[in-house]
Amino acid sequence: MSSSGGVRVLQRVVLPLEPDQDILPLYVEGRQGQPVVSVGSDGKERTSHSGPAGPQGIEQVLSRRRYQVQPLERTSFGTYFNAFPASYWRRWTVVTSVRLRLTLSGAGSISVYRSNARGNIYRVEGERFGESESTRLTFDLPLTSFADGGWYWFDVVADQQGAVLEEAQWETDSDREIGTVTVGITTLNRPVDVVELLGQLGADDALLSILDQVTVVDQGNQHPEDVEGFEDSEEGLGGRLRMIRQANLGGSGGFSRGMSETLDAGKSTYHLISDDDVRAEPEGILRAVTFADFARRPTIVGGHMFSMYDRSYLHSMGERINQWRFWWGPVLEDTDGHHLNESSLRSTPSLHRRVDVDYNGWWMTLIPTAVIRELGLSLPFFIKWDDAEYGLRARAAGVPTVTLPGVAVWHVPWTDKDDSLDWQSYYHQRNRFASALIHSPFEHGGRLVRESMFHQVKHLLAAQYSVAELRIEALEDLLDGPRHMHEQLDSRLAAIRRTRSEFDDSRVEKEPSAFPVARRSKVSKRGEVVHLPEGRFGTYAMAAMGMLKAVRPVKPLSRTHPESEIAAMDAKWWMLSQFDSAVVSTADGSGAAWYKRKPEAFRDLLQRSILIHERVLREWTTLAQDYKDALPELVGQDAWKRTFERTQQEES
Repeated sequence: MSSSGGVRVLQRVVLPLEPDQDILPLYVEGRQGQPVVSVGSDGKERTSHSGPAGPQGIEQVLSRRRYQVQPLERTSFGTYFNAFPASYWRRWTVVTSVRLRLTLSGAGSISVYRSNARGNIYRVEGERFGESESTRLTFDLPLTSFADGGWYWFDVVADQQGAVLEEAQWETDSDREIGTVTVGITTLNRPVDVVELLGQLGADDALLSILDQVTVVDQGNQHPEDVEGFEDSEEGLGGRLRMIRQANLGGSGGFSRGMSETLDAGKSTYHLISDDDVRAEPEGILRAVTFADFARRPTIVGGHMFSMYDRSYLHSMGERINQWRFWWGPVLEDTDGHHLNESSLRSTPSLHRRVDVDYNGWWMTLIPTAVIRELGLSLPFFIKWDDAEYGLRARAAGVPTVTLPGVAVWHVPWTDKDDSLDWQSYYHQRNRFASALIHSPFEHGGRLVRESMFHQVKHLLAAQYSVAELRIEALEDLLDGPRHMHEQLDSRLAAIRRTRSEFDDSRVEKEPSAFPVARRSKVSKRGEVVHLPEGRFGTYAMAAMGMLKAVRPVKPLSRTHPESEIAAMDAKWWMLSQFDSAVVSTADGSGAAWYKRKPEAFRDLLQRSILIHERVLREWTTLAQDYKDALPELVGQDAWKRTFERTQQEES
């Protein structure tokens, strides 16, 4: 963002970096019906548009900031990337008013709108243009009416000759200092993704003006430098790229290395954490930095996540933690996301309410370096819960996290995988408990231990014995105390993989013909369809029947032939508990595993599960104090540097 003469650009109106029709609805919306103006009971004017919106063509994008509005058509910039999220600026920053500045050619009219938290739309101002070859318009807009939600945006209506939006931006009067940023990317064997991301970061001159460095922490054996296009991406960054190779210390190890390097460099106001397998909108980084510059207090600024595959699908608007269960979840309840190509921002009331979060996923998160110096680096979690724990740690220190609309990346959504059933189940379990020991406001972590035991029983009833074993080992390590985290950071994964390899449910085959044909010695008259009975009593009854079956001898035929083939979406505990063996698809559809019920394993794992959960409850108070006392050392830069040095020596 630029600053000259006391004017600071807060947000530019931008268009896609690449000619991608799929994401165009995130930038512009067009061919609307005629505006309908009504007056509400409060006497205020509200505007809506009749008829469905028609598609805009990617050929109308003339450049990164220029857009062609066809003759006699209407284009709205009340879209995800180009509307101005006024309520967030009012709540979290010192900005009290904004100025919309536009340059247009051709002829037509401009209408400026705002919304409230309910999604009601109000026409604010309007003006015609076209008396000269190029017209400049400005609209001064207060932020006084956005306590709980609401946006500003504008529409362009072209006359018969058509019109072109040459450029537009939202700005304010300010001499506030402009911050700079270092982007830290952690990667493990995704060299092509990294090269493409680097190319996107170097494609925007405005971003380059505040970009100190891009640090890529490479923890794999497939390196970006060996991929075609790396030299061009490096050149585009103009000497700002630094490549670092280190042992695989997981996401937390890679992100912490990036944070540490930024602290040592002592140049950047902010450090931005980025996944390697994302596609970026560079304007989002500019907006995050600018928002943080104007924040009332040091603030973590996070970005939303769109689906990498369904690119207009807004998958995450931020994350919250249920303190009683101590489990994360989407900030918008009862929703998996929103298709902005099917229902636009303007016509979706739930998107107009300001949404406050507990933390932001580390696919894209901007953290002030002053906050990192105060709070430390990530906990040595390897993966899982590092971002959530950091958000809780920040909140306890009075540092809010804001997930800002218009700041986003495209990322593989977690709905396309289930990492709670693979080697990552160990880290889900241990790190969730460790975070609760440090941050839970409830005695014994609220419902956490009880819920963990319920989940353990479900895995056992489903014959997911490898998952149950890893979850037990996670609690055993947890009980050993916090020192094990740094000590085992680079070695625990190998042991986890060895443990998993001993169990049938972990042995995934890629070929559909890898397993024998499904057969059953006795076929039910009702077929294989199993339904979970409604209500708590029905659930408990089903679980009791599953427990009885789990300890009975298995049918001999089930050892040579699976009894059924079950799709991943149907592989619930109450379904799997009905079979002695079954071939179960993986969540991503890439293969399947042959689950086999084993009464001896069930008994052993159930007994150990009960004992370990009882011990965690018994030692909770002491254990919680141990982890709280160890936190400053665990996240300290000195401890992390020792781990970086030790693992580098071991690797060499």
